[in-house]
Amino acid sequence: MANDDRWRTSSLVAGTNGCTNGAVLRIAHISDLHVLSRSGTKWREMLFNKRITGYANTLLRRSRVHRREFLLAVLRAAAQDADHVVVTGDITNLALESELEEARALLDAMRADVTVIPGNHDIYLPSTHRERRFPHHFATFMRSDLPEHAIDLPAGAFPCVKLRGSAAIIALSSAVPRPPFIAAGLLGRNQLEALRRVLEHPDVVRRMPVLLVHHSPIDSRPRWQQLRDGLVDAAALRETLMPLERGLVLFGHIHVRVRCTLRTKAGALDVVSASGAALDHPDLSIRAGFNQYDIDDEGRVVRIAAMTVDPSNSSMMTANIRERAECV
Repeated sequence: MANDDRWRTSSLVAGTNGCTNGAVLRIAHISDLHVLSRSGTKWREMLFNKRITGYANTLLRRSRVHRREFLLAVLRAAAQDADHVVVTGDITNLALESELEEARALLDAMRADVTVIPGNHDIYLPSTHRERRFPHHFATFMRSDLPEHAIDLPAGAFPCVKLRGSAAIIALSSAVPRPPFIAAGLLGRNQLEALRRVLEHPDVVRRMPVLLVHHSPIDSRPRWQQLRDGLVDAAALRETLMPLERGLVLFGHIHVRVRCTLRTKAGALDVVSASGAALDHPDLSIRAGFNQYDIDDEGRVVRIAAMTVDPSNSSMMTANIRERAECV
């Protein structure tokens, strides 16, 4: 759905800028679905590769905290009251073909305008990357309005740009295959250069940029930890964003909702993460849910909120977002 300028009129809009009633574009943000195969796992798909360690993690930990009923409730609620849904990676658990098929079916069932990007779990093996399994299953959700500015990657054509009302949704891929116990992401010089050109495009300049990336763009940990499971070139991404006056940067990967402000040379960006969409956890900033962002017709973010699953009945309730004054 290219150049979709449909708007919602909402009385829920209220923000620090004093905006009240008006035209609002609502974006729902979900992440880290970690869809498990419903048909079971075949041992030949895991022997002698990284999946054996991921499967062990599933048996020991993830299967105890992953709730399919939570995931279904989140997907249903996120699509119900949003103009656009963004999914910031780790849609599958081990990038098994059965998981990819199940994840695609779940996203189709949302019957919403959706943008997806891959996470490290979706590009689990070099063969998954080489055989382009992610774009094979999810190309429908990665159709760019500015395809001439994308570069061809094994994970798909990125940056993928969707022009929606006063927002320019810009999807990036940080997913690359890694050895066992390594989950780091990489955008790469070519994709960052393509992002720079996209940000200078007139159709993007007049809109509010909403960037999607799986790995965290902000990371103050020691370098060795960033190389283990962070975004290796996060500093280069931040430098590319320095000319921006405003914008949203949305990510996943860390399985907790966090919000901070990234100061740029021209203004500031809101950087926000979503937690896992199927997690069972007592902490309301971690438990399964989704974020909502309301953007007015002047491209201002007038509301950022989060919803989580009420485990007593799988309905939605207000969630917490951990606040940090500065990102770095």
